[in-house]
Amino acid sequence: MFHQWLRPCLLVVLLAWLPWVHAEEAPLKAVATFSILGDMVKAIGGERIQLTTLVGADSDGHVYQPTPADAKTVAQADMLFVNGLGFEGWLERLVEASGYKGKVVTATEGITGLPLDGGSHQHEGVDPHAWQNLANAKTYIQNITRALQDADPVGSAVYAINRDTYLQQLAVLEQQLAETLGKLPEDRRSVVTSHDAFGYFAAAYQLKFLAPQGINTETEATAKDVAALIEQIRAEKITAVFVENMVSPRLLEQIAAESGATVGGTLYADALSPADGVAGTYLAMMEHNIETLYQALAAK
Repeated sequence: MFHQWLRPCLLVVLLAWLPWVHAEEAPLKAVATFSILGDMVKAIGGERIQLTTLVGADSDGHVYQPTPADAKTVAQADMLFVNGLGFEGWLERLVEASGYKGKVVTATEGITGLPLDGGSHQHEGVDPHAWQNLANAKTYIQNITRALQDADPVGSAVYAINRDTYLQQLAVLEQQLAETLGKLPEDRRSVVTSHDAFGYFAAAYQLKFLAPQGINTETEATAKDVAALIEQIRAEKITAVFVENMVSPRLLEQIAAESGATVGGTLYADALSPADGVAGTYLAMMEHNIETLYQALAAK
């Protein structure tokens, strides 16, 4: 009799417990502000997270305007991953509009931002494009991993494995970069791009980057700035200029035509390509940029 009574009671308890188990195993709802950061978060989080990226492939985070749907997405998130260093100028408004009170993970925590020449009214006076140095990317990955482990201790070992795999890939890419760009002679290390997004890359890998626009794509290049750049390209005999995937190529094409330089290809600065493109991940993006720069600068 006792066992006959106990069995249905245990069934009731089990059925009541199952939704709780399911909830515990449900993926973390993570939001990343832009595509490069989102790719890193997904690489570490894997199947244990449900990721939404606000500013997608080939899209410009500088001029992004959050939507009501974005505010709703952020409001429902467990974690919000941001670049920091003032990159997301719209972030404070979005968080306020969403009412989000959860964890905000700043991927650049611990990175000393490069100061902008002459200061800037944008980006807290520092260059926010820290991901352009592979050494900084290691810090991004460590910060992302720690945040996910804190939020989901059960998945800690999974996140650690993903982190270690990613760091190994970064190490291989660093070696490739050093070997490739190390072949360039001193007189072929000047680069012209659409906007000034490669300061960390230049500092780390001994290249010189020039740009008609400043650090922010919202800043319009003046006719005086463009004329001065054209003169500099001629004087320094710079052979190639590079367009960016998220910026109109018209200005760079004009500069190339008037200076005698050629368009050396497309670089990816602030956004990935679509997943099936040449820069569908951060690692693929950096590899593409390295090869594109080398091929154009080394060409006779």
